[in-house]
Amino acid sequence: MTRSTRSRLLRGAAGLTLAGAVHALTFAPGPLPDWALAITQILALAVAARVTLYAPTARQAWARGWLFSFATYALGLYWIFISLHRYGDLAAPLAVAAVLALSAFLALFPATAGALARRYAPLAHDSTPARVLSATLAWGALWAGFEWVRAVLLTGFPWLNIGYAQVDSPIAGWAPLLGVHGMAFVSAFAAAAIASLWRPVGDQKQARDGRRALSAGVALALVAAGWPLSRIDWSSPSGEPLNVRLVQGNIEQSQKFDPALLDQSIRRHLELAALPPAPGVPAPQMIILPETVMPVFQDQLDPRVWEIWRQVAARQNAVVAMGVPVHDVVNGRDRYTNSVLGFDGQTPATQLVSGATAMRYDKRHLVPWGEYVPPGFHWFVDMLDIPLGDFDRGPERQTPFAVGGQHIAFNICYEDLFGPDLLPALQPGPNGEPGATILVNVSNLGWFGDSWALRQHLQIGRLRTIETARPMLTSTNTGITAAIDAKGHVAAQLAPLQPGVLPVVVQGMTGLTPYARFGDKSALALIGLALIAAFGSNRRTRRG
Repeated sequence: MTRSTRSRLLRGAAGLTLAGAVHALTFAPGPLPDWALAITQILALAVAARVTLYAPTARQAWARGWLFSFATYALGLYWIFISLHRYGDLAAPLAVAAVLALSAFLALFPATAGALARRYAPLAHDSTPARVLSATLAWGALWAGFEWVRAVLLTGFPWLNIGYAQVDSPIAGWAPLLGVHGMAFVSAFAAAAIASLWRPVGDQKQARDGRRALSAGVALALVAAGWPLSRIDWSSPSGEPLNVRLVQGNIEQSQKFDPALLDQSIRRHLELAALPPAPGVPAPQMIILPETVMPVFQDQLDPRVWEIWRQVAARQNAVVAMGVPVHDVVNGRDRYTNSVLGFDGQTPATQLVSGATAMRYDKRHLVPWGEYVPPGFHWFVDMLDIPLGDFDRGPERQTPFAVGGQHIAFNICYEDLFGPDLLPALQPGPNGEPGATILVNVSNLGWFGDSWALRQHLQIGRLRTIETARPMLTSTNTGITAAIDAKGHVAAQLAPLQPGVLPVVVQGMTGLTPYARFGDKSALALIGLALIAAFGSNRRTRRG
């Protein structure tokens, strides 16, 4: 290999790494403003489309796509290092290695998508309009398809799906129909179409050739169609608005599971829950506290603690809902769940001690290594100093909490990454009980400090509201505690890393979006049709 060739390869790798790093900035505001996220994401992704579609071989396309994506995940998920090192007591080099290993694994999915597009729908500078359209369609469909695979394989890890960068763009109008994976297809197709417009420097013939605008025109039409779709009201108000108080305790993660500081943590949350409403603010009908407000199992607490909480609910004349790890016995077997318990002033303290409240939600989609240990990985968990490591899963559909004429469906921590998991609660129950009118996510993002994780998670919650046409409330330990309306707009939020309460008035909504009815099936059908059309057209073009 000559020095000039080596230098060219190094410059190319550096450019790809930079483009992937810029791509990582687009999944939540900061440092980029929210208005810049969508267009920056598509332009950065266009770099990946360009270097893979025009790669000399499928193998080189795979390597280029992997490098771009590795840079995106390594930077975009840097906050995992904080939980492993600062709070898990894993040595810094091992924590860095773990983040890089995860990023390397996640990069396999888009790399494979790019390689398959290059192999079966290659693009050349003299391609016909049909060939350009088939190549860009294939690239967008394969990228989105492998985003879906990443969301379901090995329980899934869909963080940084490219659809989340488009919450404030017209592409979000497709969310109620196709969900985040359909948005990913439109975004990736648009990026590939832009990539197809680039010409080699000095290629005047290609610069005068406008035939490549066909693909860009189709992509522009799909993007623009999202705008009128976003104007459709997919749900309608249900019942009277609910007055809710969201509590953000801001307990430092290094203190949260310290037995010596347990009383202090409980006291802070009690004080925030018991605050009288501010002047002009209606009394709360429901008080929502974050995940694992009680960092020990409910039956390990002194029963007098539960009696105090019951008295707070009675004085406020409100339903209190809080995240609690629950231990109970089912059919003679010990069962452990990451749960939300709901109670009011009439709930017997004995029900709180046993965890047998009428309103209860058990987390269904557990975090690997954090909440359950995958087979063969106990050695890794043994290296960490993170409590609460092995839980049981809750059932697929659980009855929403009925409060003030509204029906509230909870999800815990990163469960809101999995849009299909939230949909059963929107459907009527087996006995005809109404589906959820309001969604609530309770989390403890204190594991990740003041990092992008907080803002990325809020962006994910915003997209879930657009998909389902339901408002969502988020109650978190350290942030971001917020109220999001049914169109994905943040109506109110607390500053992160500060204790406080957020009083909100939330209007429940009813009605099912197409996505709520069919889940990911519509997006997968679209992706499949795009691949059939792309590969079929490419095969006919080759024969011709």
